Amino acid sequence: MTERTVTAERVPPAQLAPQLRDAIMRLNRRVRQARPVGDLTVTQLSALTSLRLAGALTPRELADVERVQPPTMTKIVAKLEERGLVRRTPHPTDGRQVILAATDSGEAVLDQFERVRDEWLARRLADLDETDRDTLHRAAEILHQLARA
Repeated sequence: MTERTVTAERVPPAQLAPQLRDAIMRLNRRVRQARPVGDLTVTQLSALTSLRLAGALTPRELADVERVQPPTMTKIVAKLEERGLVRRTPHPTDGRQVILAATDSGEAVLDQFERVRDEWLARRLADLDETDRDTLHRAAEILHQLARA
């Protein structure tokens, strides 16, 4: 890969921030729209994803992660449980609580959603030239660094 000469003016961080935020939000929204046919809502999918990432959480912890009120999370979990995507197990130290975790079916649903989204994005990336794909590869690395900071 050869170094590209940057001919554009340097963009100050205060100007770049809203442009980058807007582009990330729009792309995220578009990727979320690329989903398999089904009746899983974005909120349910988000909660299921949080359980996958965390391993297992109490309903209160899941509500906190998802930034919703506990009664709202109760409804979300009930729908996921009804579909067999989430299971409840007794809390190991507090008999008043339960632990929520994604089931194998829940994991399979998440895998399917990710596959459909990745395929959609891969098709869009294939339309770009190699230089733009290389630039996006580097941008993805930088975005990961920003997210970890």
